[in-house]
Amino acid sequence: MENRSSNVTWHERRLTRDDYQRRNGHGSLVLWFTGLSGSGKSTLAQLVEEQLFQQGWYTYLLDGDNVRHGLNGDLGFSEADRRENIRRVGEVSRLFVDAGVVVLTALISPYREDRDRVRALFGPADFVEIFLDCPLEVCEQRDPKGLYRKARAGELPEFTGIDSPYEEPLAPEITINTGRHGVEECVVRIISYLRQHSACWRNRTLAAPVVAA
Repeated sequence: MENRSSNVTWHERRLTRDDYQRRNGHGSLVLWFTGLSGSGKSTLAQLVEEQLFQQGWYTYLLDGDNVRHGLNGDLGFSEADRRENIRRVGEVSRLFVDAGVVVLTALISPYREDRDRVRALFGPADFVEIFLDCPLEVCEQRDPKGLYRKARAGELPEFTGIDSPYEEPLAPEITINTGRHGVEECVVRIISYLRQHSACWRNRTLAAPVVAA
């Protein structure tokens, strides 16, 4: 995106990302949950965040619906606005990671190019793409917000999965079929991935995940 700001100067901070990470006792990165509406993004992001938070991690969850109430409240659902929505969330995520925080995002983020553009903002170990590979028919059966019903009735044009495409990730760090696996198993798989990539996590050991019923 073209930077239209003028007469601005970058100010180096005295505190660095390493300073925050040493204080926090762990590394920082973004867990980017992507998938169709109803695939379980918000549910799993919340549960994974709770696991990390309860064990002393500094975390923050950026939910797609929530950011559209404020930060992205001026955006609609055209292709251009969707791309801008992802760009803004990506930039905010980078600020959190720079502050030593583990940030989780839960957005459909339907376009592969946009997700790759966000990935390019981070180092190789700082962006974990989590693809919730849930069949469309299962998402429609769940339809927790009634959005598929409205889309099928023509009330929500350009709805992802119905008349607007969702481009699956080509090489996500984690792929989970949330139509086949239960919530607890999905959380365990994500936490297990983080345990196995200990280079990202300083001076802490993740305990075995405990998921509330």
